[in-house]
Amino acid sequence: MSGLGGLNKSDSGVVVGLVQQQLPAVETPKQLEAQTVRVCELVGKASRQVPGMDIVVFPEYCLHGLSMNTDPAIMCRSDGPEVQAFQRACRDHAVWGCFSIMEYNPDGMPYNTGLIIDDAGMVQLFYRKLHPWVPVEPWQPGDLGIPVCKGPNGSTLALAICHDGMFPEVARECAYRGANIMLRTAGYTPPIRHAWRITNQANAFCNLMATASVCLAGTDGTFNSMGEGMIVGHDGVPMVEGNGLADEIITGEIRPDWVDEARAIWGVENNIYQLGHRGFVAVKGGATDCPYTYMHDLVAGRYHVPWEPSVRVKDGTSFGFPKPADAD
Repeated sequence: MSGLGGLNKSDSGVVVGLVQQQLPAVETPKQLEAQTVRVCELVGKASRQVPGMDIVVFPEYCLHGLSMNTDPAIMCRSDGPEVQAFQRACRDHAVWGCFSIMEYNPDGMPYNTGLIIDDAGMVQLFYRKLHPWVPVEPWQPGDLGIPVCKGPNGSTLALAICHDGMFPEVARECAYRGANIMLRTAGYTPPIRHAWRITNQANAFCNLMATASVCLAGTDGTFNSMGEGMIVGHDGVPMVEGNGLADEIITGEIRPDWVDEARAIWGVENNIYQLGHRGFVAVKGGATDCPYTYMHDLVAGRYHVPWEPSVRVKDGTSFGFPKPADAD
């Protein structure tokens, strides 16, 4: 149930607007400035479309498009004019917002960064993408872990950016840290459509967590993005599914209190709890050990898949990027 796209908002609901934003082409500071204005205009459009909207979510690359241009002249800072403009837009329209920037990094390649800003214009969550989409993306892997923040109307929010959502560990970490709504922003193109849909559903069901996800849409003359705004309930059932129309805003209501209730009362398929309490019917409190080899190896810095010697693509040279320098 999504309250007819959030038009019939319940007392405990969070109305989400997913902006299937037109894929931009941005190569110069002037174009970046113009695109920032456009994003802020769409904040206003969203708040007018559904006056009770709580949060408006923009796709990954909402400012920079899919060129993968790392020119320092068009990289953003966390306190730069683009972020300040987003803050003003949220404050002026009294709505929360989720935005994307490519963040200047003085010590290496830029970060692919997402921000959640509240309705008073304050940054409540700042996240750097953990898993850039290799071998296509040149961004520095994130170094801030996965933060969560308190959101509107009883929600706790987390953010996964595009390829992050293909790793079940990312969604699990969002939920483990308390998120009852995971936002996922992306610039994906149509070949990823099926994987996009099933991972949005699996991330929700496996963690008893609502997911709200959106891609860029339209074409920049080279690439086509797919739109596909999607809200999935904590039971894994899609509540709202979008389309490929550029600048259409897909809306729906999420009930974080229903998520919290399910986490408390579900016995069957309360998977995120049961992961650390295995077999509690037979063992008091359940087994709390970690039987997973990959987890132990990852922590120990020796993660190594059995077929690792046969993996062919291990850098970005196939997409024109130079081999990276050795890690410190």
